[in-house]
Amino acid sequence: MRTRHVAGLLVAAGLAGALASPAAADVAGIRGVTAITRVYTYGQKVAAVAVEYRATVDPRSLDRGTFAVSDSIYNFRYNPVEDLAKRADRTITRVYTNGSPALRASGRSTPGRFVIVELARSDPGGNTVIVSRCPTRLCSVTVNPDQPVELVQRGDIRTARGKVPGSPTAHRPARTTNLLVDDFTLDTFTGGGTPLPYAYHLPRHRDPHRVYPLVVILPGHGMGWDGDNLGVQLAADIPATAWVSPEWTQGEFIVLAPQNQRVGAPAEAADMVALVEHFTRTHRVDRDRVYASTVSYGSTLAWEAMATHPGLFTAALITGGFQVSAEQAARIATDRTPVWITHGRNDHLLPVAYGRNSTQLLRDAYTTAGAGPAEAANLVRYTEYDNDAFTEPDYHAAFGPTYEDPSIPQWLAAQGCQRLATQGC
Repeated sequence: MRTRHVAGLLVAAGLAGALASPAAADVAGIRGVTAITRVYTYGQKVAAVAVEYRATVDPRSLDRGTFAVSDSIYNFRYNPVEDLAKRADRTITRVYTNGSPALRASGRSTPGRFVIVELARSDPGGNTVIVSRCPTRLCSVTVNPDQPVELVQRGDIRTARGKVPGSPTAHRPARTTNLLVDDFTLDTFTGGGTPLPYAYHLPRHRDPHRVYPLVVILPGHGMGWDGDNLGVQLAADIPATAWVSPEWTQGEFIVLAPQNQRVGAPAEAADMVALVEHFTRTHRVDRDRVYASTVSYGSTLAWEAMATHPGLFTAALITGGFQVSAEQAARIATDRTPVWITHGRNDHLLPVAYGRNSTQLLRDAYTTAGAGPAEAANLVRYTEYDNDAFTEPDYHAAFGPTYEDPSIPQWLAAQGCQRLATQGC
């Protein structure tokens, strides 16, 4: 097995761009620029730009008009790749000084050589994920190796060394900080049929004597490994990073995000199961609290794994997924695994009937296995979203409204606790 840290990988294959030439930097007084990205509900975007100067900056010389930031309008969910060349200004929300190239929650200046330029998450531009390869009608995605964000210092700035005049020079970041994503580690599991890249995250201040719940994230088809897009399953949408963000969930979790090669659900599920079993043996995982959360195609791996290995997952969250088969449902019912299914009513890729039918098939299988109708309805829950539930108009991306409703991830995490009620959780 080989291990590497995501930070180095996504810097090299993420937002690294050409810094302005030394001569231009001398004129502008800018030593360097760092992009700061954040994974929002529907994927990673440039959330801020940190500008480094040669001396401490006077924050009184700054306002939101001091800088201009522009980026591509491209979004892989909606736009043709040709739109990568189309640019638009980003909306600057806050500007302040700091002692490091990092965000401050307060947005207040502290003495330092760095100016932090925060950007609106609602802007259409700034997405870091692009289409990678399209070997069939189905494409894979990757982090853009040449993210085109640019910053211009428009107004004059005062520093401890004097005035730094505005300049038309456009600066691209030479470095990047990927919030939360950089805290994951990449590895490759070779114990199955096909080498399986994966990312994982361990609690920062974990107790070596304690076991932790494990959340297994099974991403959509386009986030599978295509030979050149390692780690994109963390950046393309919210589920992986949500479980390590205190803004989204409560408690501490280990997160495991496999990135299967797309060779077919049965083989992929077998490799994923082998990885989960290996990971639970080699890390401090509470085997009574192992959860699955899926996006689109990832549901096929979850259905297959739960059918072939009942009890592998304590509970599962299926968002915008494929339909379970009657045979799979019958096998899953033997362990009465709690499942919550969500689907967009106007999903344009996988019809809403998949979510409705999966719910009914599972409930029928659970009652056949001995559960009463009320128990079966409680074990197999279903939520269907109208268009207005989506904060971006991709009605296939049911993970969006699902993860924007904290009660659903909290339900998933609580299932193991209910089974262990006598021991506490």
